[in-house]
Amino acid sequence: MTKQIASGRFGVTAEYCNRCEELQIKVSQGAKPGEGGHLPGHKVNEQIAEMRHSTPGISLISPPPHHDIYSIEDLAQLIYDLKNVNPAADINVKLVSRAGIGTIAAGVSKGHADAILISGGDGGTGAAPLSSIKYAGIPNELGLSETQQTLVKNDLRGRVRLQTDGQLRTGRDVAIAALLGAEEYGFATAALVTVGCIMMRKCQKNNCPVGVATQDPELRKRYGGKPEHVIRYFRFIADELRAIMAELGYRTVDDMVGCADRLKLRDGIDHPKAATLDLSKIFCLPEEASRFARRKVVDQNHDLESAMDQTLLQDAAAALDTGQPVQLAYPVRNVHRTVGTMLAGEVARRYGQDGLPDNTIQLSFVGSAGQSFGAFATRGMTLRLTGDANDYLGKSLSGGRLIVQTPVDCAMRPEANTVIGNVAFYGATSGQAYINGLAGERFAIRNSGATLVVEGVGNHGCEYMTGGTVVVLGECGVNFAAGMSGGVAYVYDPTQDFDLKCNLEMVDLDPLMTRDADETETVRALIAEHVAQTDSQLGKDLLADWAKTQQLMVRVMPIEYRRYLARQGKEQTDASRRTGAEVV
Repeated sequence: MTKQIASGRFGVTAEYCNRCEELQIKVSQGAKPGEGGHLPGHKVNEQIAEMRHSTPGISLISPPPHHDIYSIEDLAQLIYDLKNVNPAADINVKLVSRAGIGTIAAGVSKGHADAILISGGDGGTGAAPLSSIKYAGIPNELGLSETQQTLVKNDLRGRVRLQTDGQLRTGRDVAIAALLGAEEYGFATAALVTVGCIMMRKCQKNNCPVGVATQDPELRKRYGGKPEHVIRYFRFIADELRAIMAELGYRTVDDMVGCADRLKLRDGIDHPKAATLDLSKIFCLPEEASRFARRKVVDQNHDLESAMDQTLLQDAAAALDTGQPVQLAYPVRNVHRTVGTMLAGEVARRYGQDGLPDNTIQLSFVGSAGQSFGAFATRGMTLRLTGDANDYLGKSLSGGRLIVQTPVDCAMRPEANTVIGNVAFYGATSGQAYINGLAGERFAIRNSGATLVVEGVGNHGCEYMTGGTVVVLGECGVNFAAGMSGGVAYVYDPTQDFDLKCNLEMVDLDPLMTRDADETETVRALIAEHVAQTDSQLGKDLLADWAKTQQLMVRVMPIEYRRYLARQGKEQTDASRRTGAEVV
């Protein structure tokens, strides 16, 4: 089974990553390269909301880019993160067919991906915009040929599997893809047609007339597809492929991978442009093909043996085996990447999403942590860092608790200095964190359930957030809450200019002092817990003058989420009235 890691990171938890054999990082999609996604609220039913850690009826927006990938080095870090959380899974990177894709694929291979998928622009989802389906992307053959030749020339082909998709329909299509360099082949549209899809191209509207792409129970009754239909279809493809292989003299698919010189332009094409068509650069073999591998022959070296988590796994064995609480302490340096993630994956494999009881595994670190410290930390894990951390702290937090505090002897004021890097808690689904200092940009982007307290954030805080609670006790950058459709944030605004920094397209602002006592007490309790965990002087000052703090605290509430809560309240009131009437 392959599971995707898309830019929205919906439902990407430690358990999710450990229930598969392959994890695919979807960098782009052939039918709509460079575009994000939008799942309308009317399609987000209870089941989808549970899987995606979101709220039923609330629209879900996926950002166009992965906000932890802005370079090949960033991609290599994400590959390493995923390999840590599930060492048994292969890591696949999905790219789109385009000019220059060979150079990108070479970087992906150097980033230690196990497989690369070249997605053609001829296929695609029915939910993509028509302009993208018709005009974006290029055929998979062009990108596949360039990728194969580039990887072979640089002796990088032997350590990655090459896949392709995009309107593959017949055994002939598979044969051409294999000769151009692909070892694996993806079928989507044709397979859907075999189970009843009639290509209405309105998958996003929830009214598929044959019940394939809909959550409407009445429409789903119309679904008539059977597994036997798909099995029979792929058997026909295999039979046609065998006939072509026999004609070419190949016994196995591996033998024909990368033999592009066996392809030629079809004869007898009666079209004036055919005479000027030159496909020699697609059909050629690199000079290095005689010396270097044309297909995968060795495994990537992910260097997991040297990871700090190997020590953590050994030291925390008692907690993993019997649930016995352990307290461990270590120095940490910025060369230690993805600390705690391999341990989190092991907890998820053994105990599932529920993890262990709180504070079963308590880990204390002193120093400067590297990237992805505490990524995927699960329930039962508490990681305390005295020092600072690089980017991606708490990425995909899955129920654990992270605490970052400034050293007692530090001369700098924590609330005026950055202690964690950019894109912290990207895709967090649950858990808590208390940060004694400032965070970089895109703090809590795509947070869908974690409770986070921080003393200041950079630009784009809480972007695309769909759930959870964020409390900001200090300065905020611009564009706060852009695309925020769920959850709630509380921002301390002593300068009274937060409305100029907040993106108000999808949220409303309310003074905390106008909220009910329970909500006010919840915020005060979170600040008190922040003080208890980090000994924050800023938190102490805010609590000491709570009456004034309330006046300067602003609540950021998504408009769509507010309407959902109002509907829920009305339904509960109506239900209570009906129950009371029945009792009378």
